[in-house]
Amino acid sequence: MDYDPQAIEERWRERWAETGRYEADPDGEGGDEATFITVPYPYPSGGMHIGHARTYTVPDVYARYRRQQGDNVLFPIAWHVTGTPIIGAVERLKKGEEEQLSVLRDTYEVPEETLQDLETPMGYAHYFIEEHYKRGMKSLGLSIDWRREFTTNDERYSKFVTWQYETLRDRNRLEKGLHPVKYCTNEEQPVTTHDLLEGEEAEYQEYTLIRFGLDDAVIPMATLRPETVRGVTNAYVDPEGTYARATVDGEEWLVSEAATEKLRLQAHDVAVAETFPGADLVGRSVTNPVTGDEVPILPATFVDPDNATGVVMSVPAHSPDDYLALQEAKADGARMERYGVDPAVVDRIEPVPILDVEGYGEVPAKDAVESAGVESSNDPELEAVTKELYNREFHAGRLHDAYGEFAGEVIEDVRETYREQGVEAGYFGTMYEFSEEVICRCGGDVEVAEQDTWFLRYNDADWKERTKRVVENMECIPENTRDEYDHTIDWLNEWPCIRNYGLGTRLPWDDDFVIEPLSDSTIYMAYYTVAPRLREIPVEDLDRDFFDALFYGPEAVEDPDPRALDLREEWLHWYPVDYRFSANDLISNHLTFYLFHHAELFEEPQWPAGIVIMGMGLLEGEKMSSSKGHVVLPGEAIDRYGADTVRFFLLNSAEPWQDYDWRAGQVESVRNQLERFWNRATELVPDEPGSTLGDDPETQALADIDRWLLSKLQGTIRDVTEAMENSETRTASQAAFYGFEESLRWYRRRTDRSRAAAQWTLRRALETRLRLLAPFVPFLANELHEELTGTPAEDAPWPEVDPGVERPTVEVQERQVERLTEDINDIVEVTGTDPDRIRVYVAADWKRRAFDAVVEAGPDVGAAMGEAMSDPALRERGNAVNDLVGDLVELVRDRDDKTVDVLAELDELAVYEAAVPFLEREFGAEVTVYAEDADPPDPGDRAESAVPFRPAIHLE
Repeated sequence: MDYDPQAIEERWRERWAETGRYEADPDGEGGDEATFITVPYPYPSGGMHIGHARTYTVPDVYARYRRQQGDNVLFPIAWHVTGTPIIGAVERLKKGEEEQLSVLRDTYEVPEETLQDLETPMGYAHYFIEEHYKRGMKSLGLSIDWRREFTTNDERYSKFVTWQYETLRDRNRLEKGLHPVKYCTNEEQPVTTHDLLEGEEAEYQEYTLIRFGLDDAVIPMATLRPETVRGVTNAYVDPEGTYARATVDGEEWLVSEAATEKLRLQAHDVAVAETFPGADLVGRSVTNPVTGDEVPILPATFVDPDNATGVVMSVPAHSPDDYLALQEAKADGARMERYGVDPAVVDRIEPVPILDVEGYGEVPAKDAVESAGVESSNDPELEAVTKELYNREFHAGRLHDAYGEFAGEVIEDVRETYREQGVEAGYFGTMYEFSEEVICRCGGDVEVAEQDTWFLRYNDADWKERTKRVVENMECIPENTRDEYDHTIDWLNEWPCIRNYGLGTRLPWDDDFVIEPLSDSTIYMAYYTVAPRLREIPVEDLDRDFFDALFYGPEAVEDPDPRALDLREEWLHWYPVDYRFSANDLISNHLTFYLFHHAELFEEPQWPAGIVIMGMGLLEGEKMSSSKGHVVLPGEAIDRYGADTVRFFLLNSAEPWQDYDWRAGQVESVRNQLERFWNRATELVPDEPGSTLGDDPETQALADIDRWLLSKLQGTIRDVTEAMENSETRTASQAAFYGFEESLRWYRRRTDRSRAAAQWTLRRALETRLRLLAPFVPFLANELHEELTGTPAEDAPWPEVDPGVERPTVEVQERQVERLTEDINDIVEVTGTDPDRIRVYVAADWKRRAFDAVVEAGPDVGAAMGEAMSDPALRERGNAVNDLVGDLVELVRDRDDKTVDVLAELDELAVYEAAVPFLEREFGAEVTVYAEDADPPDPGDRAESAVPFRPAIHLE
């Protein structure tokens, strides 16, 4: 029977669909042992690629494992359409943008005649849900309960979110006020990380505006280091940039034209009077508000008018960038003259130190660049040099006497206070800016805006403390992520939770606004538990009282709806979420929001029980990118390799929290390995399923080598089970497939497989392995297991270790034979000989007594020598014993106690003698086993080099 994965897999997909195999109900398989597993629902603004396939396959493996353990498992999925990315994609499609059309046609293979169906937001979403995500998930064999799917635009789901936000508002977890937000200037509304095309990692920073003066106008200059204001020697503008004279909150300001819009977005009253080139400012002098010094404005092409105010202050004593820029300005007198600046004025500018820091001289920036050998502002090393100096000055720099009450203080301790005093004195202002360019998915620029908005009060101390208790009580996989949750809880502040428009749920008390994507996706896991049955209830009945009764019980409302109380039983059956599998980069937002909202809205028994973090995927060494077409679609991969191959590669290449790399050559290799497995397995399939598989090994006339394989199988069961309990899917699949394959290879070499006992042993091992592999390669495992036993692997229980089958002594004996075989092979390979005769010498009795002394004393050389020398016969051998004990201590140290105990009782000579027929067959030579101290003496003159459990070998 040839391996045809596509045919096999299609049969099982149809069977699962027809039988509703993975539909989970409270009275289903596993009874009260409920396991609830979730993964972030996809956002169908594009197609599903191989990175998504791994995201959903890892939790599927765990769901399948728990089912085999006897649990009643719920593994649902839904579709997140909230917000504007889908709307933006539709708009770009309707405009005929070539890049968008290319992604749809070329990357996701949308048929030309179907494009018009994508010209509405939900039409677009449904296409990718049905044609990409659902098709891909079903092709992969994901064990999802499809009855529970919904979109976040469904009216019943919106009623659920409405209940959530009315409850949060009543509990004072929502507040309205001015708040900085990411604002799309094209859509004219706030956006979040998930709405961004570029700059996903960017966060806004609060800059200090130093209010320099020019005549009656203010020229504000943005800085993150307000304490350096006394070190300013000059300013820079872009002479080719466009600047503006504007009235800002009643004052006349001179800033870049781009800055006027930024200031307007940040709640300033701005009116532009005129615009002019930056060159008009070059050569003029501005007044430092703190020192009263006049400093010149110089031309610089490195100034970006789109950043902050477009005017930059220079502190060359403490900024390596500024120091080099000043040196370059001094060396370019012709350019200064061209813009009307007297080169002599520039030559007179000298750095003004304002602090001392250990390890640097009077002018730290000068020392920093010179010690690093950086001579140009274009040197890529400059960034690291600057970062290092800034860090040292912040943590150890002490201010000069000119700073009055702050003199001698470390910057880290006084910066905020100094800044606040400057603001109060009218010297400083504030402004928000991004650290990098941010672009919305719609293509619009994203700026920092201050808006009167509703936000979640994640900064409430009691809410933070309650959420930290969630983290404390839940399982974090890997464990080192626990601190990341706590860190996020600590720094998380208010979170704007509304948008001006988009898909999703309207803010209940103000339907001009929509609840944003990260804020409506915090407790949707609870909705899964009741989603199918909620469809039977009229939308108008799903009010506040209904959900209060559902989630808080009959005491929560005066007249509870019996339908809600009935649903409450199902919710309580499934909750809490046992494991949520999610991406590492979501700890800083979605996952921590998930914890906050569960902590507030539900009681401790319903708090999340565990989170497993997922790594990112690469494609041939590069980050996957749908927009650039650098993706592999699951359908294409499954058509080429088969779903089991795709699954097995994704699961076997890295642990869930590690990054993985999809490489076609390696995937092809996995396909070949599965085919070899299939071919060997089908050789063992009997004519009648289960006809030769009895349960009791003792009735099978097994040889020691058969018992060895079955004993090794118990170790594999133990290793795979332990790995699965820790969500270590790579470790588990490696042990079940590759690890045991090594044991099988040895078994095939060691035995006559035509024996009835050998056939029984191989079939028993295959049946067990198929159950272990069923979560990973369900199509192949189910097919073969059913052929072998009459039952699909997924319907058979998870294997348990049978202590009665474990044979530690047999395993140790066989390992000794294997080591001997390896040693003989090594000698043959090194010497290039083809021996006719092989002599094996087992160590003498006195050497075995030395081993017994080491076992008695433990793996400590001093103690072992003391024990050995207490034996008069060993003491007589002096240095020989001394040398041997050191080797034996290492041998004992490298083995576990159980193995050492077996070795202490092992008849080494008998083990090798029993293996002689195998060794002769293996090497095509006559094999003789001798005791080192046998009579007559050693014919090969090699015996004295024998060590306990490492016999000497002589080839002839």
